[in-house]
Amino acid sequence: MLTRSRAVAPPAAGPRRGRPAPRRRWSGWLYILPAAVVYLAFAIWPTIATARLSFFEWNGILPPRWVGLDNYREIFETPALYGAVGHSLVLVVFFSVIPVAFGLFLTALLSGRVRRGMAFFRVVFFLPQVLPLVAVGITWRWLYSDDGVVNEALTAVGLGGITRAWLGDYGVALFALGLIGTWVMSGLCMMLFLSGVQKIDPSLYEAAVLDGAGAVRQFFAVTLPGLRGEVSIAAVITTIAALASFDLVYVTTNGGPANQTTVPGLLVYRLAFTQGDIGGAAALAVVLAVIVIGLVTVIRWLTKERS
Repeated sequence: MLTRSRAVAPPAAGPRRGRPAPRRRWSGWLYILPAAVVYLAFAIWPTIATARLSFFEWNGILPPRWVGLDNYREIFETPALYGAVGHSLVLVVFFSVIPVAFGLFLTALLSGRVRRGMAFFRVVFFLPQVLPLVAVGITWRWLYSDDGVVNEALTAVGLGGITRAWLGDYGVALFALGLIGTWVMSGLCMMLFLSGVQKIDPSLYEAAVLDGAGAVRQFFAVTLPGLRGEVSIAAVITTIAALASFDLVYVTTNGGPANQTTVPGLLVYRLAFTQGDIGGAAALAVVLAVIVIGLVTVIRWLTKERS
């Protein structure tokens, strides 16, 4: 006996998965529009304007005159540029390498241990990041002076023979300035690393203990690989601070003695506001930006996670 076939109703249309609706897609852009406008107005556009000015001769008053690459040629023919870049590379050691290493050391000591006064210790150590660098520079200039706290402390412990005007000494001024950067940046690195330790899976430490790993081996096998991202961020931030330093140098030494602490940022200021060479200052700023981008790219490549 033949049965009548029944028409099968088409399945109910469910929610379509695919590209979002145009209205929903544009609504996301509206949320970031205010921040994008601010970033374009105060970051991207000044960068483009600076790059454009680097091809002109301009003193800030008379109409600019096109000179092409002459500003860059003069910059690279100036011996002061190479000395300033060399000083900045020395400051990278004090602003970046030492603070990152010291921050990792403090992280190894403090992570996983709850002690009384820990919150106060973290706040005090991070305090230099909150203070304006101008105030920091004025304070350290007083500490480093002939009758400052540093010399008085050295005299009190019987080391009066090595006291000096630290920021005015030809041989040690750059290193004294670098130690200020170490003091400023170490707290930032420590806070980044202590925050990063909290995301590491505790089971990794338990497995390391079962394998017989001690504290040092746990740090190098578990903690340090887990902090790769935070180390990369800290190295980038501190390196940029060293290469683009200006306010701290200007307040403490103003490039002295005998240009032993001159940095590219200070040269940009002198060209623009002392010598009235806006085009040359813009060219030097572009060169400094390229150096910063190059070093940051190398740091990111060295610290990226490889499979």
